[in-house]
Amino acid sequence: MAGPPSRSSMPSIPGEPRIRRLGVGSSGGGDRPLRAQVVVGLVCVAILIAVPLYLLRKPSFKGNAGAASASASASAGAPGALRPQVPPAAPLAPPPRLTLGAVQKVRCGASAAAAPNEGTMCDTLPPFEEALKQAISGNEGCAPKSKLKGSINYVLTVDFTRKKLHIFPGASGDWRGKQARRATSCVESALKVPDWNVPHQYRFYAIAVLATYAGAQNDAPAASANPAAPSGPALPSFE
Repeated sequence: MAGPPSRSSMPSIPGEPRIRRLGVGSSGGGDRPLRAQVVVGLVCVAILIAVPLYLLRKPSFKGNAGAASASASASAGAPGALRPQVPPAAPLAPPPRLTLGAVQKVRCGASAAAAPNEGTMCDTLPPFEEALKQAISGNEGCAPKSKLKGSINYVLTVDFTRKKLHIFPGASGDWRGKQARRATSCVESALKVPDWNVPHQYRFYAIAVLATYAGAQNDAPAASANPAAPSGPALPSFE
């Protein structure tokens, strides 16, 4: 009897491992590339998902810097914008050099020698009162030059009979004597004679205005407040 046919032996391809058992070599070699492809695919999918999420959630340093700069500018400018604009204080005005008191009615009567009425018993002479105040206030330079505060009582006599005006220093002022007489003569020369045709009750009047002068810090020292009176006819003195 003939024996079983012998299997033909096919030459193996060079470089190909011999397969000793059917199905053993092919199954192990085919699963490994498939698994590697699956892993690579999953990694790629994870990268594709993670990158956009990272880019979306990534903090913007440029935007934060701009916001911080804007916030700093706003905080720096806010106090100035909210602070009220206060105008600079005006410099204090120096005190007036000359201050005039109220007009005083000293005496009135028929003449300089017969003028027994005083104060409220004398009627007013508005034109002459105003002329006296204007002559004093418009000629501050007539006052003595002194570093100390002082005053002169300017007494104006009005004689309607002779139509004559005269100014001399009264006893109520701080400055008397030569200084005061020089000042009153200066003011008298600047006195504007008003209209004599004004209503009046008496023929002679004496009115007075006390002028107070502030001290001049840069002026030369004043002379003695009570110099010896010069020789000559004595002038009447009214309080």
